[in-house]
Amino acid sequence: MSTFDILQAVLIIAASYVIGGIPWGVIVAKVAGGPDPRSIGSGRTGGSNTMRAIGPRKALIAGLLDAAKGLVVVLLARLLGAGVEVQVFAAMASIIGHSRSPFLGFGGGRGVAPSFGALLAFSPLVAVITVPLFAAIIALTRYSSVGSLSGAAIAGVLLAIQTAVTPLDPALYLYAIGGPGLVWLFHWDNIGRLIRGKERKIGTPRPDANPLPDREAVPPAPAPAPPDPGPKD
Repeated sequence: MSTFDILQAVLIIAASYVIGGIPWGVIVAKVAGGPDPRSIGSGRTGGSNTMRAIGPRKALIAGLLDAAKGLVVVLLARLLGAGVEVQVFAAMASIIGHSRSPFLGFGGGRGVAPSFGALLAFSPLVAVITVPLFAAIIALTRYSSVGSLSGAAIAGVLLAIQTAVTPLDPALYLYAIGGPGLVWLFHWDNIGRLIRGKERKIGTPRPDANPLPDREAVPPAPAPAPPDPGPKD
């Protein structure tokens, strides 16, 4: 690689990190007038927590914009003539930016949406196959994290198989491992809770939530004491 190619690759990867760091969950919530996703639930800005904050429709918009980050950085690198290796590193930089956003004090989401967006650029076939499997796993287990972890792993295996069979550029083996690897890394706390049996299922209230008091369980107020008749004559 020439000095120009190296400089271009560094700039593309750095820009991809910044693009990945755009916190669409927070932005959409603010525009919609809803609570900041970081103020509730897990404190993350990904799809699941954004849905808890502003509902499924607005969360879908935020999720699509997050996925677009991974797609855009790959297409941008491709448009600038960068090789597949640079495209892969750009995709992974966007996942890191999404999860360690420079705009949120290096907080963010879990990286699922931008990893899927990049997968859509690399292999639309694998991306289309992965979506129903991801949804089915969540429906069966009621764990968003299990769906994300399983979907990422399945996508990585399918991409590696397609890369070998088709064949695609061997650099995609790196994304087949690195993309799911980052998603798993940023789900590390979820993995720990799953092992301990502490992970919360979809629809289950948080244990620290303050439910409304049960009216039947509230004891009746004590009857007022009779008035003091005063001293007798």
